[in-house]
Parts: sequence; C-alpha cells; structure tokens
Amino acid sequence: MVGAVTGWVVGGLLAAMGGWSLPRILGSGTGQRDRTARIEGIAGWTEMLRDTLAAAAGLEQTITATASAAPEAVRPQIAELAQRLEHGERLKPALRHLADDLDEPTADLVIAALILASEHQARQLALLLGELAATARSQVEMHHRVEASRARTRTTMRVVVITTLTFAGALILFNPQFLTPYDSVTGQLVLLLIGVLFTVAFAWLRRMARIEEPDRFFKGIEDVGHATEAAAPATREVT
Repeated sequence: MVGAVTGWVVGGLLAAMGGWSLPRILGSGTGQRDRTARIEGIAGWTEMLRDTLAAAAGLEQTITATASAAPEAVRPQIAELAQRLEHGERLKPALRHLADDLDEPTADLVIAALILASEHQARQLALLLGELAATARSQVEMHHRVEASRARTRTTMRVVVITTLTFAGALILFNPQFLTPYDSVTGQLVLLLIGVLFTVAFAWLRRMARIEEPDRFFKGIEDVGHATEAAAPATREVT
C-alpha cells in the first residue's frame, strides 16, 4: 500500500520490513516474562522433588508423584516426562527429552543432577536440589530487577519509533511536495540509506532493552550424556 501511494519501490520495501519487525520491536516483553515464569516454575518443581524425595521409593516415583502438582509454567513438560516413565522409558533418555522440551539453562543444571543421581547414586541429592532451587529463585529475582530497570528504556524505544513513523506518515499524507526529491533514482538510494540507518538504530534500541541469556548447558539431546559425564566428578564431590 505504501508503495502504491508513494510510487517508491524502496518505500514499499521498507514498509514491508517495518510490518514484519515492528511487532517485535514494540512488543510488551511477553516472551521474557514467560521465560522468567518458566525459571520460577523450574525452581518450584525442584523444591517439590527435594521435599518428595524422602517419602518416595525412588527418583522415578518422585518425578511421577510431582507431575500433577508441578507449577503451571512447566506442568505440560513434567507431565510428558511422567508419561514417558509410566510407559516404560528409561529415566535418562526421558530426562534428555525434558531438557530439550524446557530449553532453559537453569533446567539443564537440575536435569544434570537428576541424571547423575540416577547413574551414580548421589547420597545428598535433596541438598543439591535445594541449592539449585535457591539458585533459580535468585535468578528470577535478578530477572525482575533487570526488567524493572529496563522498563524506561523500552518506553523510550516505543516513543522514538512511534514518533518517527508518525512524522514520516504525516509528511506523505499532508505534504507530499516536500518529499518529491525522493522520486528520482538518487532519491530512492538516499531513502534506502535512511531506512538502513533507522533499522540499525531500532535494532540497537531493541538490544538495549533485551536481557542476554547464558548459553544452555545442554546444546541437544546428544550433549546431555557427554555433559553429565564431564560434570560427574565435581558433582560427586559436592554430594
């Protein structure tokens, strides 16, 4: 529509790019809040495992017993894990699938501890799970503090983007003569350069408002076994 109204090929291209990227730039941070809720859910489930472990006959029974009461943010993944165990799947492969389903570095640490406990009979698994749960709770608190401190940056970003686009749209609708230099080939190239500069600036603003997450402990299902084997000596020393 922008290309048809203005007759600018570059304008239509920039409008298409904006239509695809602006929802992400102007987003409300729902994805980050969901991730924080998932970390909090992992912490809650880890505490449930710790508290249930003493009364259960084993680790598999503990996982099955906590599946129905797991925090809502991770309940579907934990329920699927319990179903795999009930259908006869071995604990280690089932936990590997859980690591990929949750796709969260904090969950990787908990799952590594569970795998090591199932293979090496860690004597103080409950204590280790308690420490991991406390670490996850601290991470949730850190996310909340960072989210609050970056709220002003997000607001500024939205004001800048909306003001820029509103001003450009008003010029196109109410003062098109001012923009006639852009009708030429040279003008289109200049418009493309301007669009690239604004794209870089908006991406930079978006990056400033985003929380950088650490890499996952497990990169994939195949890496779980290698990672747990590498971590086994240190974990056995702790437990």
